[in-house]
Amino acid sequence: MRSIGLEQQRGHVLLIAGDIAVRRRGVQVAPSANLAAMGVVPVSAVLNSDVACDTTYLDGARDPNTVLTRLRAAAATPGPLLVYLTGRLTADRRGSRMHLALAGTTAATVRYTALPWEWLGAELRERPAGLTTVLLDLVADKAAWPLLQEYGSLPASPSAEVYGVVCPPGWNGLGPVVSSYTRAWIDQLRASPTRPTNLQLHALAVGAANLPPGVLVLPGARELSGVTTAPGAASGVSARSAPGHGSPGAEPTQPVPLPGDELQRGQPQPQHTPPTAPIDDPRPHIHALATAGRHSEAAMLAQAWEQYVHQTHGSSSTEALHWVEIRADLARMAGDFRLATQLWSSAARTRLGCHAPDAAEVHAAAAGALYCWTQLKDPDAALDTGPDLIRLLRVLPALDPRHLQLAQHRLEFLHRAPSRH
Repeated sequence: MRSIGLEQQRGHVLLIAGDIAVRRRGVQVAPSANLAAMGVVPVSAVLNSDVACDTTYLDGARDPNTVLTRLRAAAATPGPLLVYLTGRLTADRRGSRMHLALAGTTAATVRYTALPWEWLGAELRERPAGLTTVLLDLVADKAAWPLLQEYGSLPASPSAEVYGVVCPPGWNGLGPVVSSYTRAWIDQLRASPTRPTNLQLHALAVGAANLPPGVLVLPGARELSGVTTAPGAASGVSARSAPGHGSPGAEPTQPVPLPGDELQRGQPQPQHTPPTAPIDDPRPHIHALATAGRHSEAAMLAQAWEQYVHQTHGSSSTEALHWVEIRADLARMAGDFRLATQLWSSAARTRLGCHAPDAAEVHAAAAGALYCWTQLKDPDAALDTGPDLIRLLRVLPALDPRHLQLAQHRLEFLHRAPSRH
């Protein structure tokens, strides 16, 4: 992508997580983990530009038209654009059209619940050359792989630079962690003192990643044959041939901590996989987004991490509950007190299942729900969420009784308000 001056119009980063890809109950690609990892990389580094930029995280979408709307909005940006797609590639039953599977897509519902691949090219077609990058980390299922073998590529748009990998359906994967290619792409981006070009970055990532034999590399060995190391790459980064496809790349000098690293500790590591490190904490980055007024980006990134935690620790885990509370506080900061009330109430009820009713964690969540409910200015929203909150407060015997009285009096007042009659 060419360099964009600061005086030019703002850019856009669109991160799309499709459906998870599994084989024999083993995870081949965990899109939410990939999205969470990409979300904490500085946007200026991802986009290779210092222009003001919008970021959109799309995780767990079930309607292809929702994805199309976000894609269309991103394609309309006059500045630089990067679209990152991760998940499972599939094809309709006729085997004639490629799709990005979305959450809930099955073999029988591909035509209605998955994103047709040609929509991507159609939306990017009118963009000026040199301003668009498409980055892919995908796994093809058994329906899509024959089409890929026939095409020999995965085109997006003549005006876009397309980089990435598509792994074959027979690959077992490494579990619900950040994919090897995405991990290596981020590692190489951070390891280089000067930002490599996208082609160089892709070549370095392909070489460093633990890719399975037969993987489809875009662009392939011919285009990568002249690319070994990035200008100014960190010392210790050397060219080597990646297993399975012969494309040159590089070993990272030091791994960058990413989501899911802790899951691989103590397990045998392939020789070309760098040692793992503790997980990055995304909370400061998310809090910075929220305090800067970028509430939608903060909420979407928090949802991406919550989905990742669901996949790695389970939806009823303490880690998952912690992210519900983070989302509740983000909703409060954004002024969405109805959502904040609902999330805090949900967190308190969940904590009641594993803590005593007088536990500090339960009371803190209940107090958060009560505070946000008192800030609701919409009477209908307060009436809708009030009864559930009062039921929660009644089962907390150690709670200050004035809290329950406050909620009951307000709910009674709302019911008697003239505007309700």
